[in-house]
Formats: sequence, C-alpha cells, structure tokens
Amino acid sequence: MKWIGAILFILFLALQYKLWVGQGSLAEVSRLEQTIEKQKASNAELRERNDALDAEVQDLKKGVEAIEERARSELGMIKKDETFFQIIDE
Repeated sequence: MKWIGAILFILFLALQYKLWVGQGSLAEVSRLEQTIEKQKASNAELRERNDALDAEVQDLKKGVEAIEERARSELGMIKKDETFFQIIDE
C-alpha cells in the first residue's frame, strides 16, 4: 500500500512540474500572450502606415495637386511666370 501512495505522489509531482515548468506551463502561456499583444500593436501601427501610404498613392494617381506639391517640395520646381525667392538666414 505504501508503494501505491509513493507512486501516486511521484505522478502528482510530475504533473505539477509540467504545469509550472514544462512545455505549455503557465509561465510560457503568459509570455506567449504578451508576445501576441505586442504583435497586435505592431500590426495596428503597420496597418495605419499602409493605409496612409495607400491614400497617398491614390492621391498621386488621381490628383494633379499632389504631384505638383511633391515636385515643388522635393525637386524645387516652379511654375511658368512665377518668381522664386530664397531667404538665407545668417
């Protein structure tokens, strides 16, 4: 009878070990849930960035104003009969 109790006790300890330390333990589940939350936040940021880029692409495809604005700011282009003034701070 002592052997049965000892075997049951050892089995109980083995199951507890797996619950607290082994693969699929509570600590590992908690860590994985935190990783999932971080990934969801990252995905939301990237989704917003993609939406903004998509809106800019659609604007560039459809609108002349966006192309003109980009040409002025990035390439320094001016329209015909416009005067360009450059102010230099000392």
